[in-house]
Amino acid sequence: MTVFFKTLRNHWKKTTAGICLMTWGGHWLYGKHWISAVSDQADVLFLLGHPFTLASDFAVSGLGPGWFSSRSDNLLRRAACQEAQVFGSQLIPPNAQVKKATVFLNPAACKGKARTLFEKNAAPILHLSGMDVTIVKTDYEGQAKKLLELLENTDVIIVAGGDGTLQEVITGVLRRADELPLVSTQIFLPNLKATFSKIPIGFIPLGQTSSLSQTLFAESGNKVQHITDATLAIVKGETVPLDVLQIKGEKEQPVFALTGLRWGSFRDAGVSVSKYWYLGPLKTKVAHFFSTLKEWPQTHQASLTYTGPAERPPSGAEETPPRPSLYRRILRRLASYWVQPQDAPQEMSPEVWKEVQLSTLELSIMTRNSQLDLASKEDFMNICMEPNTVSKGDFITIGEQAAPSASTARNTRRCPCR
Repeated sequence: MTVFFKTLRNHWKKTTAGICLMTWGGHWLYGKHWISAVSDQADVLFLLGHPFTLASDFAVSGLGPGWFSSRSDNLLRRAACQEAQVFGSQLIPPNAQVKKATVFLNPAACKGKARTLFEKNAAPILHLSGMDVTIVKTDYEGQAKKLLELLENTDVIIVAGGDGTLQEVITGVLRRADELPLVSTQIFLPNLKATFSKIPIGFIPLGQTSSLSQTLFAESGNKVQHITDATLAIVKGETVPLDVLQIKGEKEQPVFALTGLRWGSFRDAGVSVSKYWYLGPLKTKVAHFFSTLKEWPQTHQASLTYTGPAERPPSGAEETPPRPSLYRRILRRLASYWVQPQDAPQEMSPEVWKEVQLSTLELSIMTRNSQLDLASKEDFMNICMEPNTVSKGDFITIGEQAAPSASTARNTRRCPCR
């Protein structure tokens, strides 16, 4: 035994590599073969007439809830597919057509893993649901906008990617020539509905940042569950109203967003974080440090014109009342001769707009989608301004606290609204 440990110590590099290889192999065997065996055991329990629930009945198979929380990916996929198959087994009328779904998949999302995530976790659910699925893979940034200008004959648009892919699709839909002006819309849970032919837009979160899915769903540490829940929401047709923000320049075409707009030093530093990937956990701090070496304080001048919150219009279309009978129309016409003439309605006073000049480190304009409240009857946006008196040390600390999403979007909730 002494000779064995002495050999391991003398060849510590080979020992370390061997341990890593054995650990990875054991992880693969444990996650694939054992799960497959337990899944077959679950089928046996079904055949014996014992209901098998994923969360509570693992004692029947001799496994505890800890195993379920860490090794349940295959079971989650199977449960989601079985639920989707219920919709696919439903009969449709002879004169009805199969629902068509067009998926815009960004394979480059999530560092190139989006295609694998979609094919393993979302595609089987969509196909089993009975929809006629067409998958369009984007090759470059901005391609989805161009393709949506030509899109026709589809019942559902599905976005499979991150926040950037979703913004491209929303912008492409609302830039169409037949698209009406839009101030708010509805989306599946998590999905959006535009006025273009009343086509719903579904969102399957596959990117590194999916702010919208975090708003609509509770945070889940299991990526598979997050994707399957979003895909099943599309199959079920669950919707929720969301606001759309229009961003328009002087010459360029408008861009549409669901979360908000950020302009300032934190945003610029966050974009440069990926350049320092080789520094590992220090990349965020280093990116903000180099940002402070530029002109300081980094003030941004802006002119802001705003008004107070407005009452939210009804989300659903008003139904046209049925035409009254001839008898009622005659009575209504006769009654109008004896009714006293009413005073003309008073004109509503115009909205009061205020204008202020800003000097800020960063300006954030966020829609209410980040803190969704379906009971609210007001339309509003949150305007946040970072003071330009922030020191360099505080700037680095605040930027680092926004990790792990500092490379793309800083947590604006800490920014006081003014």
